[in-house]
Formats: sequence, structure tokens, C-alpha cells
Amino acid sequence: MSFTATFRGRAIIDLPAAAGADLCRMPHIHRLLLENVLRTSDVAESARQALLDWLATGRSEAEIPFLPGRVLMHDTTCGPALVDIAAMRSALAEAGHDPALLNPVLPVDVSTDHSLAVDAYAIPGAMARNIENEYRRNAERYRFMKWATNSLSNFRVHPPGTGIMHTLNLERLATVVTERDGWIMPDTLIGTDSHTPMINGIGVLAWGVGGIEAESVFFGMPVMLRVPDVVGVRLTGRLGDGVTATDLALTVTERLRRTDLADRFVEFFGPGVPTLSAGDRAVVANMTPEFGGNSGFFPVDAATIAYLRQTGRSPGHCALVEDYCRRQGLWFNPDEEPVFTSRVELDLGEVEVSVAGPRRPQDRIPASDTALATAAMRGHAPLATPAGKSPDGGVAIAAITSCTNTSDPRLLVAAGLVARKARALGLRPPGHVKTSMAPGSPTAQRYLARAGLLEDLEAVGFGIVGFGCTTCIGNSGPLPDSAIEAQAEGRLQVAVLSGNRNFPGRVHPQLEAGFLASPPLVVAFALAGDVERDILSDEIAPGVHLADLWPKGEEIDEALALASDAGDFSAAYDRAEASELWRDLNAPDTALFPWDPASTYIRRPPFADFAKPRAQRIMAAPILVLGDDITTDHISPAGAIPRKGEAADYLIAGGDPADDLNVFSSRRGNWEAMRRGLFTNKSVRNLLADNIAPGSTILPDGSVLPLWRAAEHYRCAGVPVVILAGERYGMGSSRDWAAKGAALLGTRAVLAVSFERIHRSNLIGMGILPLRLPEGVTPQTLALSVRDRIQIDLDPARLGSRVPVGIRIHRASGAVERLEASAAIETSLEVETLAKGGLMPLILERVIRRSSEKFPPIMRDDP
Repeated sequence: MSFTATFRGRAIIDLPAAAGADLCRMPHIHRLLLENVLRTSDVAESARQALLDWLATGRSEAEIPFLPGRVLMHDTTCGPALVDIAAMRSALAEAGHDPALLNPVLPVDVSTDHSLAVDAYAIPGAMARNIENEYRRNAERYRFMKWATNSLSNFRVHPPGTGIMHTLNLERLATVVTERDGWIMPDTLIGTDSHTPMINGIGVLAWGVGGIEAESVFFGMPVMLRVPDVVGVRLTGRLGDGVTATDLALTVTERLRRTDLADRFVEFFGPGVPTLSAGDRAVVANMTPEFGGNSGFFPVDAATIAYLRQTGRSPGHCALVEDYCRRQGLWFNPDEEPVFTSRVELDLGEVEVSVAGPRRPQDRIPASDTALATAAMRGHAPLATPAGKSPDGGVAIAAITSCTNTSDPRLLVAAGLVARKARALGLRPPGHVKTSMAPGSPTAQRYLARAGLLEDLEAVGFGIVGFGCTTCIGNSGPLPDSAIEAQAEGRLQVAVLSGNRNFPGRVHPQLEAGFLASPPLVVAFALAGDVERDILSDEIAPGVHLADLWPKGEEIDEALALASDAGDFSAAYDRAEASELWRDLNAPDTALFPWDPASTYIRRPPFADFAKPRAQRIMAAPILVLGDDITTDHISPAGAIPRKGEAADYLIAGGDPADDLNVFSSRRGNWEAMRRGLFTNKSVRNLLADNIAPGSTILPDGSVLPLWRAAEHYRCAGVPVVILAGERYGMGSSRDWAAKGAALLGTRAVLAVSFERIHRSNLIGMGILPLRLPEGVTPQTLALSVRDRIQIDLDPARLGSRVPVGIRIHRASGAVERLEASAAIETSLEVETLAKGGLMPLILERVIRRSSEKFPPIMRDDP
């Protein structure tokens, strides 16, 4: 049955005809999935019926395919994916096939935003110096990315200086509605970063996947998913004066973390939605991985159209978006009450000025309570501070950073107004505070300058250090000496940042505490110099309170009006895209990448190859036993490579300078370097024995070795290994290296109490079976020893979505214990992937099988 119609002379899927009276009952997310499956899939009718049947209960076990219109990546997920593609091309050539068979069939955009570090700050020329360092450290990786641009079709790299991928997406790439190949359709995408749902703020359906899953989409394989549960968040009221979008985002994160959102989508509805600007909505949607969902979706309405106009989209395109969405039932109606799996209520008027911390983004507290939070963390009152030293609770890093908050001009303007008032009072942050501002796009520099606020920010230490993720991703650069000295003397040092994550060691490996805050609040804490006060009522400086600095809503409106110029956006990006530094990088243009065996950045990985036979029933050794909340930062670090450690020893032996080893995220093209950094975060505890150093494990003979050396021992002995973990294993960033690293250790299965969605998918992509432990069973209750063995049946013929999997634990004493885990598998494609040993072998097999055919069309050819 075809539901094709004509609109403005182009083909469309007629959603009102396809869903009938049920359209207004469907969540907007399901409406978009319905349009996609009717346009792209050979199982369109069964998928349509599954989406309609979902309305009866708000739940479904039926699978549907989703083929997005494009893919978005950043440099540190792009790099590993490109290494995989280059290696798979080499494998094809070695097997006698044309390597050019492996080519993306969807448009792929890559931002270069994750490598910039804050080396220089609060001085003239800081941005130029940081960019110079960025190119010096990463030239080899950037040449590799240019090789991909030269050699792959449908592949575009946006060079350093073009900003953070999610801001670039909001301001430049997203169309909301797209015209292509004779069709008009919604703009949809997947991204290899967990904060991809930020684009949900303007009504574009997108979510984050692991780099491994994205590679399959490159080559025409759809994302398979169960008809998703959708949790509706009903918003009422409006935000109070002085309350920011950041405060709302932190409140939503706190509330939704109380709800089971595993593999669920979130959609906002209700009469409070129209009171929020597109910028407000994008800030909230950005925090999707922090509140644990797949999406934070706001449907298209007048705020979307206003944003498109403000960012320089043409009047004709804005009219197309509105007309299409109204015609298709995709225009938001605040009075609609769609069917949802469950609902959460939030009165916007209840939101207060907030921060989150000091360890997790969901731990929202009133901004006045930071001293209570650090006291609880320390267990005692602040230590006395020697004269002229950084105090206990001192702010070591104050950073206006991250796409989360710097993509909303209102928040940056508010920070600028706080800086202006502080400058007028002669205030500056104390010398122990490292201050920086790294906006999400080069456009920010233009509108802040036009409003006269850039000089004010520079005057209080918040000059622009570059356009990239910087501190939010852990590229915060070296700590001030005063902070290092204070920590050595036992005084807690903290970070305050406008980012989205504050896990211990995330912002800087030497900082255990961090508070997420709005950009204007970051400036205020920097001026105060510590968090051991009620920032809302105590003095920030002698005779100065926050109320003296905080701008009123009308002040922000006036400054925004002065700053606004829709022409800024294309002009700023065009200039950044024309980077001479990028243009002058030389890169090969061959179909096969010329591997350099001496490279310490780009090395051919062993896992991007054809499948090798694997045993279906294993007797495995436990190599790691972990607790709760192990994040991908804990598993595979992204921050600066410490000078002492296995990774450093390897790189220095390869000729790299000991005093400038770059960051782990820049080494993701070198599997040898990355496996030496696995689980080395100082917060990681291996529960197999007492006092095992992070990144190490114990062998049955009692020797303690670095994990990668222990893995080599087990590999030579022909013994696979397993990892055990507690709740929320793999939360945080969507880095595929957390799963690739596990595969390099020889891991065949991970047994955890619960998994975060993207990491679970990445494990399957690497051929590793994720298993949920039965209720009441944890790594602690199992109390495994290194001499115990775990028997698991991995027969693919018996695997399926959430099926029980028998586990037998063979104790060193000879006793055998039985328990029943469940397979953390959601789709038939995941079963097939495990059967093939991972996504890369599956991709290669399909390329060979279809070598005489073209890849499936992006859309059905029946307009």
C-alpha cells in the first residue's frame, strides 16, 4: 500500500492518510518514524501497523528499521571509524576485491572539535596559540581525515575553528525539512556523540549511536529498533526571571534520572513548551544522555521557525518548513494529549537557580548549596588556608564551555552582562582560578563583539580560547600551580563549568569535584574564587553580591537585540571553512590508505577484518570486576596522557616527546596506545583483589600486571575473559573505544547489573555479548576470585531479544554455582552481528555478497 502524495511538485509520504485519525494520538517521534519507514523500507506496511498498534498499550516488541538522511561525527569518533574503514578497505584488497566498494552511501559530516586544549588562557593571543598547538599535535590525524575527504564519497570534514558538532548542526547543517531526489522529507540523522539529541530542540529527530553502529549506517544498513517507548514530559507554567535554560536542563536531568529511560525516548509537550525559545529547548535536549534517554524531543512550532530566521536560513526555506509540517501533522499543538508510555509533569515556575555536582550531572542542588555538597564529599569543614594560597573548595577551573550552554546566545549574553558589571566594579577572579571561554561556534565571537560584551568578558579573564569542546571533554590543559599545590596540601580543588558532565577526573584527571552551572554563574564563581559560600546571598567580593551583577530579563533582551544579525552565521562559518592551516595540509588521495608502521597516531587495527571462527561455548576468566557507575571515561580515557604509565612508555619509545604526549582522544587511531590506557582512571577499582592499581589485574599465580599484558597472557593460553560490573555500566560518552578496548582484552561477554544504551550497542558491535545479571546478583555478591571460571553458552541459534542465558560459575574449590542472566539484546540485527563476530565482519561479508550489486537505495523509488 502506497501513501505517496505530491506537495509543491515533489513527492511526500502522506502522513494524515497513513495514520488517519490516529495521527494526532501518536507522539511526534512516532510520526517521524512512520514517515521514514514508509519512504525507505521494504517492510513499510508491517512497520506502519506496528506503530499504530503501539497506541493501544504504549509498548511494543515489534522491530522497525530507521534509515536517517545523514550522519554526523566529530574528529575523535571519526578517526577510529576511518581507521576501521581504511583497514576494511585493505582487507578487501587483500582478498582480491575492489576497496572502493566500501564507500558511504549517506552524507557524512565531520566536525573537528574534540582536540583543542586550553594551554593558553586569559592573555592576548591565547586563541591563536591554542590553535597552533592543536595543529602541531594533530597534523597527522588531520591529514588522515583529509585522505578520507579525498578518497571517500559523501564525506565532508569541517576543519578546526568551525565549532562544536552540535552547534554546527543547529546553526548551519540542519534543515528541519529537506528536499532531495524528488522528495520533500523531514531532516533526520544519527550522530556518533551522545549529545546528538541537542538538535531535537528544533524538531529534528536524531540520537546518538556508537561509532561502530554508525559505520553500518554509512554503508546502507538501517538502525533496527523496537517500536520505541516514548515518555512524555508535560511542561506547564513559565521560567521565572533570573532562571536560565541551564537551570531547567539540570532540573529535567534530576527528575528524569528517577525514571527508567533505558532504550526509551523522551518528548516534551504541554502548554509550557511555547514559552521556551529554541535555544532553551536545545539546552535541555543536549542533556539527553545525562537524563538517560535516547531523545529529548521538542516538535516543530513557531519557535523553530524564528530560530531558522535568526540563524540566516532563507525566507523560502522557513516557509517550506512551516507549510510541510502543518500539512503533515508535524506542527506542535500545545493542546494535544498524545499517547505516551508514561508521563512526567514539570511546572517551569518551580525551577530555581541551580548547579549539579560535585560528581554527577543528575545531582542537581540549589546554587546556594555548593558548600554543603563539598563538605559532604570531604566529610569535614574546609581546612584553613595559608595567606595567598588557593583555599579549600577553591575554583581551579572556571570554564564557559560546551555546546550545552554556549549554543544559546541568551546564556552567553547573560555571562557577558555579569562580566560587564564586574568590570565596572573593578573585580577580577583570584589568581588561582583558570578561566576560559570556548563557544560552540565562531558566530559567538561576532555577536558578543557587536553587543560590546567581548571586551567585558576578556577583562575578567573569559577571553575566547578557541571554538571547540575544550574543558567539557577533558581538554582543560594544565592546572594552575596554585591548584596543584593546594591539592598536595589536602585542600579540595574544584571545577565550575557550563558543560554537561562532571564525573571525577572528567574535566581534569587531577580534579575529583566539579559543578555544572550556567555561563553567568560560572563567571560569578570565578569572581568568588571558591564554592564555600552561598553564591546567591553571600558576598562575592567585599560589598558585592550576586544580585549586584545578575542581569534582569529585559537587560538580556536589549543586549540580544543589539547583538543579533542573521548574516553572522553563514559569514562566520564560511570564514572558518576557508582555514589556510587546513588547506595547506597535504594528504594522500589513494583508494588504499598508506599505513606507516612507525606512526604513533594511525595504526591498522586487528579487529577490522573478516570474521574468524569463535567457540560458541566458553570457559572464561574474570579479568575485571567493577562496581556501579563505570563510565566510558573510566574505561577509555579522553584527557591528557600522563607522563608516567604504560601508554606514555609506549609513545615515548616510539619517539614522541615526553612533555607533550597529547590527549588520549587524539590517539584513538592507534590501538596499541589505547589499550594501554584502558581502565587507568584513578577512580576505577578492580574488585578481584585488594589494592590493585587502576589499569591492572591479578593473575591466578598472584602476579599483578597491566591489563593489556594480562590480556596477552590469557590470549597465549587460549583463555577468553569476561568483565563483571554493577549498575549503569558504560554511562557517559558514546565512545566506541570503550568497547573496542574490551575486545582487545579478549573479552567475550560483559555481565552487568544494567547497561547504558550506546555502550551496550557498541559491545555488540565488537562481538561482545552483554548480559544482565539476575535481580539481586551483583559483582559484590558473586565475590569472584581470579581462579574462578565462568561458563557461558554463546550459541547464536539460541540468542534473541532478552532471552535467558545460563551461567555456571566454576569455583576454584570445585563447587559449581548456576544462575540465569538475560541477554541485553534488542533486535534481530544485533543477534546477526553477534553471530558474525561483530559489525565489521558483517559489513565486509555484505560488501562481498553485494559486490555485483549496488547498495540499497536511500529511498524507495516509487514517487
